[in-house]
Amino acid sequence: MNKSSLKLLKELTELNGISGFENDVREYIKNELKNICTSITTDNLGSLICELKTDETKPLIMFTAHMDEVGFLVNSILDNGMIRLKPVGGWWSHVLLAQEMVVTNHKHQEFIGVIGAEPPHGLTREQKNQVLPIDTLYLDIGVSSKQDILDLGINIGDSITPLTKFRVLNDHKTLLGKAFDNRLSVAIIIDLFKTIKKLDIPANVIFVASIQEEIGCRGAKTSTYLVEPDIGFAIDVTESYDTPGAENNPSRLGTGPALALMDGASISHRGLFDLVEEVAKRKSIPYTYDLCVFGGTDSSEIHKTKMGIINMTLSIPCRYFHSHTSLVHKDDFDNTKKLLLNLIKAIDNDKLQMLKESKYL
Repeated sequence: MNKSSLKLLKELTELNGISGFENDVREYIKNELKNICTSITTDNLGSLICELKTDETKPLIMFTAHMDEVGFLVNSILDNGMIRLKPVGGWWSHVLLAQEMVVTNHKHQEFIGVIGAEPPHGLTREQKNQVLPIDTLYLDIGVSSKQDILDLGINIGDSITPLTKFRVLNDHKTLLGKAFDNRLSVAIIIDLFKTIKKLDIPANVIFVASIQEEIGCRGAKTSTYLVEPDIGFAIDVTESYDTPGAENNPSRLGTGPALALMDGASISHRGLFDLVEEVAKRKSIPYTYDLCVFGGTDSSEIHKTKMGIINMTLSIPCRYFHSHTSLVHKDDFDNTKKLLLNLIKAIDNDKLQMLKESKYL
């Protein structure tokens, strides 16, 4: 992972872009790819469709990575100037107490605050062991009245985003930041496009930076319907099972991309899965498997578009996602990009026909 890739990931993750408020991320991606792609458009929901086409007779491969992150909306404003929160995406309240957030109003002004946390001294044992409902939490931005909040231009429905600075940790390989779910994948595909622009490849490639994945994979549904790819990959993060008490699973930081067999919303196309594994083995790219019965990615909508799309998910190990601070590994960035690049080189019209014929296997 070179300095340019590291800078790209840092800048992407430090942008604010919860579901429904992805504009800053979308504009950043457009700027990065404006001199790379043959066409950049958006669908009517706001997903960004970046095309790199050279020959209409070639197979059309779509890589989808969602650009939204989990966050909150301003739910209500109390008389004492505190803000109640409405979650956007999945949160567990244990990761929220005393964490910094930033409120963005409709004028794009930002206001930093902290989620209130009672000191432990006066709490009963029962209170200390309780998981606090999110609707009891509040954001303190350092004002004393509701009118102060309104005077700042903050209103019901404004976005609230985790505030975290990107850092490289002590082994110089582990990266800390917010929104690696799923700006890590976005950064990998941007980097990939900058590479394949210089190559003669046997396929046309489209990058969809989808919106609103965290609240139901909505952008993937409309964008896939519009693109109609021959093959559609969802690139996303998955759990890293290398923390104390984690289940015995080979997917860990630094072990390479995880090839998804299934999750709670999709089952990978077996022929495509076998092809991806064969390419990884042939090119000596480290990989593991991802197999679970919960959760879902943009694949949940990609595979069932129109008459059905040849589809699977490639996942990247990530610790602590859906929180303020998650961890990923530089080597996984490089090896995921390497796998995607070699997949593009491997899929020509003959390979596409083989995949179509294997659809019932």
